Amino acid sequence: MNLQETIEDFGQRARKASRELAAYNTEAKNRALEAMADAVRDRAATILEANAKDIIAAEGNALPRAMIDRLRLDAKRLAGIERDIRNVAALPDPVGAIISQWERPNGLQISKVRVPIGVIGVIYESRPNVTSDAAILCTKTGNAVILRGGSESIHSNIAIADALRHGLRYARLREDAILLVPTTDREAVRIMAQMDRSIDMIVSRGGQALIEAVLAHARMPVIKHYQGVCHVYVDREADLGMAQEIVINAKCQRPGVCNALETLLVHRDVAEPFLQKCGAELLRRDVELRGDQHVRKIVGDAVKPASEADWTTEYLDLILSARVVESADAAIDHIEKYGSHHSDAIVTGNKATAEQFLHRVDSATVYWNASTRFTDGGEFGFGAEIGISTDKLHARGPMALEELTTYKYLIRGTGQIRR
Repeated sequence: MNLQETIEDFGQRARKASRELAAYNTEAKNRALEAMADAVRDRAATILEANAKDIIAAEGNALPRAMIDRLRLDAKRLAGIERDIRNVAALPDPVGAIISQWERPNGLQISKVRVPIGVIGVIYESRPNVTSDAAILCTKTGNAVILRGGSESIHSNIAIADALRHGLRYARLREDAILLVPTTDREAVRIMAQMDRSIDMIVSRGGQALIEAVLAHARMPVIKHYQGVCHVYVDREADLGMAQEIVINAKCQRPGVCNALETLLVHRDVAEPFLQKCGAELLRRDVELRGDQHVRKIVGDAVKPASEADWTTEYLDLILSARVVESADAAIDHIEKYGSHHSDAIVTGNKATAEQFLHRVDSATVYWNASTRFTDGGEFGFGAEIGISTDKLHARGPMALEELTTYKYLIRGTGQIRR
């Protein structure tokens, strides 16, 4: 079969599997998830060997260090994948939950109930853990999934998907509930995006070019995991020691991920003491600073001039843009103009200022006195995530179990007819 026929066949197989999976109870799905976790553990050596091939290729292609970090698996990260699978198995199953119910004057009993969406397409780049996260969340919610990862992680994705499908077989569930497109051909993206008869929704995770390619062809709803141009605003009433810890963590703990800090905003009243100390610490940690004239005057010649483009750039690296602002209102205005509606934070001891920031900043996750690095399904208690949606409909922020369901109305009557 050619690529078109192969992926269309995937769609038919996934549709059939989704109907079967939707009928399984929570116990059967959890049993499959535990078997999938066992398979990842038992095949750790095979998965790491496959990942090593991807790392060698990435280094040979001179990929950015942040992308290589997202791509890399080791024993600790693989154990984290296994742990996430077991965590999802332990979570409540949203399928079948009654959202609301009521009785009409004519005696009709109406229930609004959560159900699986059907077949989810996930198109993503770089991070092989997405293969597992997407598959296990879809399994728990009774959805089949068709995965199309990036070329840089092809060997890792195949090895992880094989392990997960083995778990499904062991638990006697249809293995076609998890299908991975085994090619790096970009034409696969277009084909998947046009398969509205087989795929009910696509989750797109990656750079602007990938997401725009999906949107250009999609015939079904698309949830975008888009750029993370994340901000921390240090207010005039901030605890500066706390603010520095938050900034260092948000920028340096893992700079190559979407919830890492990219732009620092500092109130003019605390700019000098804060930037003198925090700026020096950032430079000591090999962070390249790009600042406005005020930041450069305070920190010194080590700071490069920030361009207009810097305020909208997701660096995914040890690079940070910084600006001094006149007020909390000015910080909010900057975020609205340049931000990506992903994750933004304020550090302040003033509750009124914090509440204003929390309610006025139009982002999926907004923080008061905490690092943006917490925007993560696991950190939110969701077990894992299929992506961080920067859309508003139907999901926003970390997408986990509940976001992979829709609902239907069940109406029970006693012979009522409409007159």
